[in-house]
Amino acid sequence: MLFLEYPPCSTCRKAKAWLDSRGIAYTPRHIKEENPSYEELKAWAGQSGTPLKKFFNTNGLKYRSLELKDKLPAMTEEEQLTLLAGDGMLVKRPLAVLEDGRILLGFREAQWEEALL
Repeated sequence: MLFLEYPPCSTCRKAKAWLDSRGIAYTPRHIKEENPSYEELKAWAGQSGTPLKKFFNTNGLKYRSLELKDKLPAMTEEEQLTLLAGDGMLVKRPLAVLEDGRILLGFREAQWEEALL
């Protein structure tokens, strides 16, 4: 499993501790230092069946400073993917890409438990 995280993020730390306590193996990837690419994000959005807007970290400072709440609805999918790929801090985290192709966005323990145990 690929585990995209921002190490200072408390939710990411909570998810990582949850994985560790259950002995679930993962490959960590620092989302700010190694942004997901346009191609990765496009594939993950397709695999997840989740609207692309859900991939945005709506609680982040960058999201708010760019006023994306108002701008996203008018943006094309290509524009949204380009924006996400350009700055890992815009991407919702943690993001887990499971070996079977399923995607977990954010950390909701019940959802992760159902998907991983």
